[in-house]
Amino acid sequence: MTTTSRDALTRLWPLFGLRLATPRLIMRPLCDDDLAELVDLAVLGIHDAATMPFMQPWTDAPREELVENTLRHHWRSRAASVPGAWSVHFAVRSKGALMGTQEISGTDFAVTRTVGTGSWLGLAHQGQGLGTEMRCAVVDFAFDHLKAIRAESAAFEDNPASLAVSAKVGYVPNGDRVVQRRPGEAAVDQRLLVTPATFRKPAWSVQVAGLDACRGSFGL
Repeated sequence: MTTTSRDALTRLWPLFGLRLATPRLIMRPLCDDDLAELVDLAVLGIHDAATMPFMQPWTDAPREELVENTLRHHWRSRAASVPGAWSVHFAVRSKGALMGTQEISGTDFAVTRTVGTGSWLGLAHQGQGLGTEMRCAVVDFAFDHLKAIRAESAAFEDNPASLAVSAKVGYVPNGDRVVQRRPGEAAVDQRLLVTPATFRKPAWSVQVAGLDACRGSFGL
């Protein structure tokens, strides 16, 4: 049986043992075993080149920079995650194939009980309801297992797909701001909020394994 970096490191970095499951998806924190596949997925495309759904326009970089920047981002994010300011990027898989990534983050979570979310799917996997399913998974995880009271997100006003996912999950508008999206290009960033009272919980509940061993990683 082949030993992966996840297998070898889980006893030292218990967060690698966390697992969320939905009817179609398995979500586990990204480890180095996932990164080559994730980079290949990003290179194949995440959105139309004429649009930019991200606050930081990282997908505009040439291929070589995109590869290096994606690797650095995930290594840096993992290294910087501490109980008082944590971020978990889940590799989202369906039938073993990588679909994209779903982030959940928190700052001073033990006090604020507030999380943030962000995500992307490869172009080939969009339009199938997977974005809604993976967002429901982390919101359900946050409310039912971490005992959060707020989950925040944001999307540009000209990103109807992301806004539609948020609406399906139960997010409501929570203010907006004008930002520079690309050099010289202004965009309205719509902030969004969901609480246990507004959450449109699906018929299923996320199945969680491995949380007890890594509660400290969430400041709990």
